[in-house]
Amino acid sequence: MVNIGIFASGSGSNFENLVLALEDGRGEGYSVKFLFSDKKNSYALERAKKLGIERVCIELKDCLNKEEYEKKILEKLEKENVQLIVLAGYMKIISSALLQKYENRIINIHPSYLPNYQGKDAIKRAFLEKNKETGITIHYVDEGVDTGSIIYQEKIQIENIKTLKEVEEKIHQLEHEIYPKVLTRLCQGEIK
Repeated sequence: MVNIGIFASGSGSNFENLVLALEDGRGEGYSVKFLFSDKKNSYALERAKKLGIERVCIELKDCLNKEEYEKKILEKLEKENVQLIVLAGYMKIISSALLQKYENRIINIHPSYLPNYQGKDAIKRAFLEKNKETGITIHYVDEGVDTGSIIYQEKIQIENIKTLKEVEEKIHQLEHEIYPKVLTRLCQGEIK
């Protein structure tokens, strides 16, 4: 069993899906120790409360500096014996302190077929540029923005979709289907 900490900044739908996957059999081999959010108003914190998952929120503005902020995060990760950090809509750049301590043990899901549309607003950019396809990518986190080694990718066709909302829904549906499967395979040692 791999102890994971899930990091989310926004609504937390991928976080919730990973927890529910353990309950309905779509996910296994991992234990969610806590949800970490960098935003007190993150809906992910509400989802964690409803699911009975420990919630941790540390905002940078409440710390003396970034060093103190990172130290608090690392202390919590070590206290809970977290072996893998799973990003699920976490919108902060991961610090070098976390990257060094958790080298090749931080994964992220990104709503594009990387290297296309790295960074923010990937779905919107793909839609506005009228791409025929986009996708999702699960990758290891490195010092760049969505530049780490790719674990898994899948494309979807979007050329006949009329609204951004519909594209977002299709991407999120694919994320919710794939992330628990890939996380399970990773935690069970099927993916290196």
